[in-house]
Amino acid sequence: MSAPPPQSTRRTVRITIVLLFIAWLVDYADRLVINLALPSIGAEFDVGRGEQGLIVSAFFLAYALCQIPGGMLADRYGAQRVMLWALLSWSVFTALTGLAWSFAVLLLMRFAFGAAEGVFPPASMKVLVERTTPAQRMGANGVVMSSNALAGVLTPLLVAPLIAAFGWRSAFFSTAALGVFVLVAIRVWLPAPLPLTEPATRVARRRAGGVLRLGVIWRFSAMMFGYSMIVWGLNTWIPSYVSEEYGVSLVSAGALVAIPALAAAGAIVVGGRLSDRLGGHHRKVIVPSMTVAAVTLLFMVFSPSLTGFVVFGTLASVAVSLCYMPILAVPLGGLAAEDIGVGSGAIVFGGQVAGMVAPPVIGALADAFSFKVAFASLVLGAAVAAVMALLTPQDTASFRAATGLPDLPAPAKEHS
Repeated sequence: MSAPPPQSTRRTVRITIVLLFIAWLVDYADRLVINLALPSIGAEFDVGRGEQGLIVSAFFLAYALCQIPGGMLADRYGAQRVMLWALLSWSVFTALTGLAWSFAVLLLMRFAFGAAEGVFPPASMKVLVERTTPAQRMGANGVVMSSNALAGVLTPLLVAPLIAAFGWRSAFFSTAALGVFVLVAIRVWLPAPLPLTEPATRVARRRAGGVLRLGVIWRFSAMMFGYSMIVWGLNTWIPSYVSEEYGVSLVSAGALVAIPALAAAGAIVVGGRLSDRLGGHHRKVIVPSMTVAAVTLLFMVFSPSLTGFVVFGTLASVAVSLCYMPILAVPLGGLAAEDIGVGSGAIVFGGQVAGMVAPPVIGALADAFSFKVAFASLVLGAAVAAVMALLTPQDTASFRAATGLPDLPAPAKEHS
């Protein structure tokens, strides 16, 4: 089958990016709503910070457990089909969260919500890989994943006033409705995949599913763990911290959180562009960026003023966000088409384990010592990510050699 005309390819890429951007925006907003609702939930159900952190962890436990099965389902039954079922399921459980009548029921709903969302990331990544060329992939993925940071901007600005006016339950009903809208949009407008740029190989077929036995995949997963430890440690507790430490209202806290989130959105896009330009070589981005992140986190923690906290927190968010796309660049470029779902699921799994661990640990440290001690512990995440960046293959050829796949021929240059 001949390759489609460049204009057709560009149109497929553009539509895919827009639809996945919106889907991830709603996906991430659904997760962030709980952070803004935690003070109200804690008051209604009379639970402390440690128990509040468990609400977040219940989501991430299920989310983490479903990453790899989600990838297997996407590889076996088709990425688009799995992604649509994920959207429908998580929208239902988001709405049911708003109906929870006890702390135990709330934990159960968040677990079910996490399971539904857990199959989405590997399916989404496979959808993108199927509709982009290798040369476009990281730039496109950077744009798509910048939706996470943009959700960090919009969610507090829109949801905090909603909670203040109508209560925390209203926020979950609203975001559930958005999920249904995205489901319909993807079902109607998502383009068909492009012709394969890499033919299926006997090696890949013989080893399908054996990706999980490759140590190199788990080193990338550990890198994602370090990155996500910082992201979820901050995202979960900053609204509560600025409210308690500085007496800021929930609405104002939401506006303050939007500042570093907006800067992070731009940094994710830049990280994707750097990955494409460097052809991988993620340590050139991750090691210096995580070093800056560690330093600015400490300055943020010990800043005597709210202004200093926000400034240094924003710098830390930018430094950390630059690392997101470089973590994924080499694996997504090097994995065989048949292994994209399960391989990306395994890598994202590390990030979700961090999301499961960080919120209750940070909450418990804040209860036992202080938020300063709790936030300072996030420097460990920067150290883990930097070390793993040095211990992983730096380009597609070395990655494929480590996974037992033959190297790919150099891609033809695209003409605009």
